[in-house]
Amino acid sequence: QVQLVESGGGLVQPGESLRLSCAVSGTDFSVHVMGWYRQAPGKQRELVAAISSGGTTSYSDSVKGRFTISRDNAKNTAYLQMNSLKPEDAAVYYCNANFFGIDGDFWGQGTQVTVSS
Repeated sequence: QVQLVESGGGLVQPGESLRLSCAVSGTDFSVHVMGWYRQAPGKQRELVAAISSGGTTSYSDSVKGRFTISRDNAKNTAYLQMNSLKPEDAAVYYCNANFFGIDGDFWGQGTQVTVSS
């Protein structure tokens, strides 16, 4: 059974940094695209950043220059380095992955990021 487990969320002050991790387990299929989404209260879930198996990355305009997505294919793990955090970055962050040879997307359970002074 495919599982995505996020970690690294927490409470930080504006301007500080956090690093989220997403570990994939339960499958021998290779991960294709991994992405980080976030959902703030009362808002729709939005794509923050994504990275392909070849390392191509994309970012939402709101986080460009502040967030960096990366992955370790050997560990089946993706990371989201978040710098210069703002109160508007506060949300539940979800990891998403799709796989070569498996239909559909898979989601983690989410990790809370709170940015407040």
